[in-house]
Amino acid sequence: MSISRWLLDHPRVLERAYLYTEWVLRKIEPLMRKIELSRFEFFFRWGEIITKRPLFDCRMCGVCNLRGTGMTCPVTCPKELRNGPCGGVRQDGTCEVDLDLDCVWVLAWERTERMRWYGDRVFMIHPPLDHRLWDTSAWLNFLEDKDCCAPPG
Repeated sequence: MSISRWLLDHPRVLERAYLYTEWVLRKIEPLMRKIELSRFEFFFRWGEIITKRPLFDCRMCGVCNLRGTGMTCPVTCPKELRNGPCGGVRQDGTCEVDLDLDCVWVLAWERTERMRWYGDRVFMIHPPLDHRLWDTSAWLNFLEDKDCCAPPG
């Protein structure tokens, strides 16, 4: 079993890392705002690419919801659903679109049950993806509250 698979199957470890990262960012946010948040985009974006892509198969949607989905990326769903399964989940828990994939939402539900602090977020309704945020830093979008709003139109 790979390290990334082990971590994904033990979401509490990742949940703590996420909490710590959020705490650190909130502490340094005033300084980052003085310098201007947009100046950090390159560094944060590449940091997310080298950490989140290999671990979560991150697609860099810019609106990360890992903490609300058991540290499972919902955008890896072939339909990019952010609010639960499509209704086409097969009996064995595989995806209706790609039989080689486990349903992202089945995994999210199972992993969310093992989380301590963010487990109840699986019930939250999330706005659709704002496609203008693709390939931007989800952490910076989080700090600027861009990750909680529905795109216009």
